[in-house]
Amino acid sequence: MDSPDLSLPQRPAVPGAPAVRPAPPEPEPDYSDPRLYVNRELSLLQFQWRVFDEARDPANPLLERVKFLSIVASNLDEFFMIRVAGLEQQLAAGLAETSLDGLTPSEQLAAIRRETLRLSQELTRCLHDELVPQLAAAGVNLLDWPQLKENQLAAARAWFDELVFPVLTPLAFDPGRPFPHISNLSLNLAVVVRDGGVERFARIKVPDTLPRLVPLGRAGRGEDGAVHPHTYVWLEQLIAANVDRLFPGLEIMGVHPFHVTRDAEMLIQEMEAADLLASIERGVRERRFGSVVRLVVTPSIPAGVRELLVENLGVDPRDVYAVEAPLALAGLSALSSVDRPDLRFPAFVPARPPRVGEDEEEEDVFAAIRRRDLLLHHPFHSFTPVVDFLRAAARDPQVLAIKQTLYRVGRNSPVVEALLEASQNRKQVAVLVELKARFDEESNIGWAKALEAEGVHVIYGLLGLKTHSKIALVVRREGERLARYVHLSTGNYNAVTATAYTDLGFFTADPEIGEDATQLFNYLTGYSRGATFRKLLVAPLDLRQRLLELIDREVSHARAGRGGHLVFKVNAVVEREMIEVLMRAARAGVRIDLLVRGVCSLRPGLPGLTDRIRVTSIVGRFLEHSRIFWFRNAGAEEVYLGSADLMHRNLVRRVEVLFPVTDPELVRYLRDDVLETYLKDNVRARRMRPDGTYERLSPRPGEPAVDSQAELIARRAELLERRTVRRVPGA
Repeated sequence: MDSPDLSLPQRPAVPGAPAVRPAPPEPEPDYSDPRLYVNRELSLLQFQWRVFDEARDPANPLLERVKFLSIVASNLDEFFMIRVAGLEQQLAAGLAETSLDGLTPSEQLAAIRRETLRLSQELTRCLHDELVPQLAAAGVNLLDWPQLKENQLAAARAWFDELVFPVLTPLAFDPGRPFPHISNLSLNLAVVVRDGGVERFARIKVPDTLPRLVPLGRAGRGEDGAVHPHTYVWLEQLIAANVDRLFPGLEIMGVHPFHVTRDAEMLIQEMEAADLLASIERGVRERRFGSVVRLVVTPSIPAGVRELLVENLGVDPRDVYAVEAPLALAGLSALSSVDRPDLRFPAFVPARPPRVGEDEEEEDVFAAIRRRDLLLHHPFHSFTPVVDFLRAAARDPQVLAIKQTLYRVGRNSPVVEALLEASQNRKQVAVLVELKARFDEESNIGWAKALEAEGVHVIYGLLGLKTHSKIALVVRREGERLARYVHLSTGNYNAVTATAYTDLGFFTADPEIGEDATQLFNYLTGYSRGATFRKLLVAPLDLRQRLLELIDREVSHARAGRGGHLVFKVNAVVEREMIEVLMRAARAGVRIDLLVRGVCSLRPGLPGLTDRIRVTSIVGRFLEHSRIFWFRNAGAEEVYLGSADLMHRNLVRRVEVLFPVTDPELVRYLRDDVLETYLKDNVRARRMRPDGTYERLSPRPGEPAVDSQAELIARRAELLERRTVRRVPGA
């Protein structure tokens, strides 16, 4: 990826012509100008549109398109719970701080309302007009109640009687009974009944313990007489059609679905919390009771019912969104259990990378790491070597200690099981469990308690900082010395997400990185304000400063005519100082490629300012999660991997780690097989325009189509084939 010569060609001098005076330098731009930036919240919504594009893309298998649609709906829920809630809090507190692009909180909320309503309506339109008819043609039927035939009605009513009716609890609202609490993300039915001459209101919560899509089983027989086993009706429609069973003797006047989203940010006063674990547990419980930031109803809801909900939920009328049913489309994830592999992406088996996989029968994992650094590229490479590493450490009598950070590990975690086994085998085990990992607090609390019960030293993080770094350190006795083995990663120690997120894991026995890892854990578990690191870049200590120095080095190369080129692959670019530094570098002649999955507040392509900067977003089968920082360094290239994005929270308010990869073969893999493949993508890539919108790339005439994730899957298949050939006896 050598940087091309970006300078303009020089005209030859004309004999006798007067000397041409050099043009005066252009004035330095005002980097505080709001026109240079894209609003963070609107950029995040642009990302949701890019994910939605995958739901609309007919090249994707049908059930995968449904999954993408449900992901957008779920992302919007989280967007309101966190980002919109934060703006609402600013507004309520009377704060008028403007965003990078100069918008006040109220102006941002107004823009968000317009964009999210448009997106929500498009999601519903796509479901009704595209996905449901195409699913039906493929034999997967999502039926509305009026579409059910007699045998299907009978099956649905039997299902209601047996499994739904006993679970439902109608809650009345009248002078003797207060308005019921509506929990966060709950789907509900507002029921209006007439008792004599008086109309009354009741609420029924659609149980989230039951399938959102009710299977009709063999009753799903079509007009052709064939059985269609994948036939479903919406749970809320089943309840609404049988709601008279809950109000015997009363006249049902109307049943109207509504969906509530609440503020889910937990303000944890760490300085006052004697027990952080108890504080987090309390915060998780109280999350259900945050203020309402969004109320979604159907357009047909009567004005009186709408006003009743607005008044009793304390919601701003501007935060009411009218969208056609079905609401809460995140529930479409229920179709993930449908056994139709023909409607999904082709399955593939992750490879074991050559250095871990070829000799695993002859040498243990520690010998493999001693021999050379190892790199795993998930999900194309298996996560199994990570689990094997920890299990080997748990069982090896020469291993004395294991130290690890856990951010999101999920349920039924083989990683935690290995740590528990290590403690049972009398190893010294210390684990930092980040309780403040948003929406994983409850799971992490459970694992923290399980680890403590087994005698593991459990730490809950540093005061005021969230520990986001992913690192494991194994200390092993080898003869007369102690050796340290380190695993570092861009992703979580979660065996499930490792099959769906692109991440990079790294094993090393480098003594300097081992020493740095020890210093890091001392910093995390004890009192170590003077921690210094030889190779690791650690936030909030020195990561920001070292990144600035590495960028400035590229500027020096560019000014000296040696070329300057940066390629950063991250999830987000929003930090003001970093954006300004990148703009200055581009003006100095540094070529900059930013692979940014989600939010990007930097406007590329502005003449004379950011026209040497390209911003590309890859959205596809896997969630792009790895962070890579590549510096050309005049040909002596350097590359760092890690957990940090270019965000203020990552650089200042979190413990983050970037780690160097120096093995030439691994550097070539990261440059040529990973970054270059992404930069050549013209199928899943979207290029950011100067106005903050994105255009989807497509192959030019005569240009081959490059789908980066498909390319990486294909190369994994080639690797498996080569290994299989080599293992054939006599080959």
